[in-house]
This record gives sequence, C-alpha cells and structure tokens, in this order.
Amino acid sequence: MRRARASRSCSAVGRLRTSLRQLIPLSSASSTSRQYLRCRGWFQCVRMSLRWARCRTRRPEALHRKRPVRLGYRAIHYESEEQDPPPSRPAVSNPVSTSTQHRENRSDAPLPLVHLRAPVDLREERLSDHAAVREVHLQAFGRQGDHVVALLEALRERFIPQDGLSLVAVEVGQVVGHVLSSGSRLDAPRRLVPVQVLSPLGVLPSRQRRGIGTALVRRGLDALTTRSVPVVILEGEPDFYPRLGFSPGGALGFRNRLCGSPMPAFQTIRLPAHEPWMTGALVYPDVFWQHDAVGLRTSAT
Repeated sequence: MRRARASRSCSAVGRLRTSLRQLIPLSSASSTSRQYLRCRGWFQCVRMSLRWARCRTRRPEALHRKRPVRLGYRAIHYESEEQDPPPSRPAVSNPVSTSTQHRENRSDAPLPLVHLRAPVDLREERLSDHAAVREVHLQAFGRQGDHVVALLEALRERFIPQDGLSLVAVEVGQVVGHVLSSGSRLDAPRRLVPVQVLSPLGVLPSRQRRGIGTALVRRGLDALTTRSVPVVILEGEPDFYPRLGFSPGGALGFRNRLCGSPMPAFQTIRLPAHEPWMTGALVYPDVFWQHDAVGLRTSAT
C-alpha cells in the first residue's frame, strides 16, 4: 500500500512539472523567464511539501528501520535519534566469490586440534582375545606385568565363566582394556557369602585417561548386579575407585586380616542384593595365595 501511495505522489509531481512547462514556455521574453523562475521555485516548494507529507504518513515504527526509503532519485535513511547511523558497506557484486575469497584468506590460519575418538565396544572376553589381553597387562603394569599375567591366566582357568566375569574394551578391532572379577567368600556372622573380587584391571598406556577403565568397571558392576552378587571387593588406588562407588571396607563392616594390605586400598561396594548382616572378613581363594597376590610385600633391609 505504501509503495502505491509513493508512486501516486511521484506521478502527481510529474504532472505538475509538465503543466508548468506548458503554461510558461522557455522561448518567452525576459519577464516571462523571471516569472518562470518564480514558478519553478514554487514547484520546488510543492515537491518538498509532498516529500514531507509522505514521511508524515509513514508509521512511527517505520522510522526506526534501517531499510532505505527511496523518494524520487534519492535514498534517505530514517534513523531514530538514539541509534547511530549504520556503517557504510562496499557494494558486493558477487557474494559467492567473496565468500570463497574469505575462505581462502583464512586458509593460512592454524586450525584447532580436534581429537577424534573412535567408539569403544565393551564385551565379554573371547578365546581369540587372550594374546591381546596379555599384551594389555604387560604394558599397563610394567615391571610387574609378568606377575599380573600369571595371576590372570590362573584366575581365568579357575573361575571363568562359571564363577567370574572377564570383559574387554575393543577400539577399532584392537583390545585396549581388560577387567576380571573372580569368586571369593565373605566370612559373615550367619554363613559364608559368595562375593566377587575385582582384579586385575588394565588399559593400554596410550589409551589411558579416556574413561575406558571406568567404563569397564561400571559394565562389570552392572553384569554382577544381574547375577545377584551382594558385594564386590578390591585392593586398589584409593583416589580412583571412590568415583565408581567404592568405599573403604573398614567403615562398612568389612575386614581384611592381612598385615600386608593397607587399609585405604581395601575397598568395597554394596550391590542391591546386599543385606545388612552381610559383613565380615574376606577369604581369598587359593589362587591369590599361590601367586602371592594378596597384600603388599616390603623389601628386606
């Protein structure tokens, strides 16, 4: 509607200009020329009045827009008093080529480093994984790798799969982590209670600090929960396992009678199948004793 009103105003100005030229031709005498100049000045006044009238007919909110309003041969920006005039921009003839040039200019800047992590598959250990699992623990435990691998193979042969759980983490077809839990007994006041001992847990050094060990432990706890295991016990790093729900065993009524086992490292977690009377001393299976894998040994001085 506003565009139609503007076109009508411009057409009215054109008709007025034509009528004035017809009434006062340019070939007249000098007096007529002076009269023509006076009429031309009156015509300019009429034209400016029409332009001002058109501005008054616009809605107030339209005056706050930065879109140019074209009047005749000029483009006028109507800005509010509070706003600053828009910055001048050079005309862009080809936006596609300009954006391509912008990308080319940015090619010299260094790109941010993005660490792409492949998805890790958690599943039960297979027969074909034994060699890769052995390599994982050899690299993870360093000098004690051979001792841990010997314990692992003995526990696997004794408890897997009847009374234990062995999980691996596979990344792009490569085994990068492993955890094993084996059956044990808890000397509770009423009777011996079957529990699980979580050991060992290992992740390749190049894949550590990425949550793989945490994911293995949590998946193992979920699987043991479905088997109605009441308690999982371990001897491990006091700064790592509490984030997974483990707590010092002594505060929960669990005891370790070994003199070589530091109390902060003896940690337990109670699963939904646990009952209040299920407390007492942990009885390690004979495999741990055969490989001297219970507690810590101090070197003789």
